[in-house]
Amino acid sequence: MEFRTEIEVSPSRFRINSDSKLITIGSCFSEVLGNQLSENKIQCLCNPYGTVFNPVSIFKLVSHSLQNQPVFKHLFLENKGVWHHYDFHSKFWSDSRERLEAELNATHQSVSQFLKKANYLVITLGTAIVHQLKENSQIISNCHKMPSNHFNKEMLTVKDISLRFKAMYEQLKMHNSKIKIILTVSPVRHTREILQLNSVSKSILRSACYSLEQDFADVEYFPSYEIMMDDLRDYRFYKADMIHPNEVAEQYIFEKFSEVYFTEEMKQFISEWGKIKTSLNHRPMQSGTESHQKFLNDLLTKLNHFNTKADVRNEIRMIESQLIQN
Repeated sequence: MEFRTEIEVSPSRFRINSDSKLITIGSCFSEVLGNQLSENKIQCLCNPYGTVFNPVSIFKLVSHSLQNQPVFKHLFLENKGVWHHYDFHSKFWSDSRERLEAELNATHQSVSQFLKKANYLVITLGTAIVHQLKENSQIISNCHKMPSNHFNKEMLTVKDISLRFKAMYEQLKMHNSKIKIILTVSPVRHTREILQLNSVSKSILRSACYSLEQDFADVEYFPSYEIMMDDLRDYRFYKADMIHPNEVAEQYIFEKFSEVYFTEEMKQFISEWGKIKTSLNHRPMQSGTESHQKFLNDLLTKLNHFNTKADVRNEIRMIESQLIQN
């Protein structure tokens, strides 16, 4: 008997190899995926704007980076001596508006430089529910815990998302004609809204991804949401908050991503690096012994060999620092 519905994933037309450069942007799942790519020595700029849940804010930030457009001054806010910006995640803050502005403009500049060289832009959409500032009707990325009476809330439509995506896409292609886009819907449920609205929101995002995949030849959809909701539909795959996928689920989804997008050479690379990572994470019962020093020397030899395939200088320095000099 079959006790689960496994999502069938076919190899993509897009192929990621050891030379590929990726940037992940969007919800907290973008950070999970980006960190997994980076930990496996894939060149990845991981969620540079911080967590951004709604598609309008994601597309707006990318477009502004590409145009090297300064951050909007009228979207700065100050609360109890701390400055934030409505377009950016709360990890960006300062006790000085000028310092925050400089940091945000520098972020736009670094993202712009990376996007112009990247092979893949991975966008994870979190919610179709957006907040607008009442004073100017601008859709914002983060409310920064300001009073709810400052905002109006609305649900985006598939048409809204498609039109905003097209504007960003055209900007992106002007600067990097070869870049490919991978869309996915976050498997994290947004329980700030009632679950019924979460379902409506996710269905709009999924429909928008379907539409964009049909309209643009260099846009694909990866089913992280479906893998979580159908293949892993059991609370044992969630963290204690019953909202976020746990490490087992995150690893499983990453393995599915690898199956779809990685070349055979890349899969072999990941397999070899996985063995080295296991050794790096080894915690000896008795450090400093002859057997442990031999283990470290053997590991150092493997790292020096692997250094021709990826940047492992930090790992080499870490092992060398544990060696006892004769």
